Amino acid sequence: MLKGIDAVIGAELIYALMLMGHGDELVLCDVNHPAQTIAKHTTFGRLIDISGCKLSRAAEGILKLFPLDTFVEAPVKRMQVVGDPERQMPVFAEMQKLVDRAEDRPIQMEALDRFAFYEAAKQSFAIVRTSDPGPYGCFILKKGVV
Repeated sequence: MLKGIDAVIGAELIYALMLMGHGDELVLCDVNHPAQTIAKHTTFGRLIDISGCKLSRAAEGILKLFPLDTFVEAPVKRMQVVGDPERQMPVFAEMQKLVDRAEDRPIQMEALDRFAFYEAAKQSFAIVRTSDPGPYGCFILKKGVV
């Protein structure tokens, strides 16, 4: 255990976060996301699994260490509801509050359809899967600089 680092941040996750540079993206997802399959395509190349952790709890811990990119319009992407792209799920508002609070400013979130989200996830640096049951708890965070 290290002082000042949230207990939800394990060794593998802190290692991945430290390797990431400005503009790299981190996928934070629920248990329903095909994370293992997609993780093979990422820069990190393997899944970071945070078993027993809800998505909001993981986001809270990560966002204490992870600055969001200020050079893009929407540094957070989320998955749209299939068949109803305008529908708002509770997890969308929950994550919006977390990123706004972490950055101390309103953060724009871009919605992607399911398959566009999967393709974007493959281009990310790493995938962090939580035990959150979802649904639609799938987000991509673009790293900024401090």
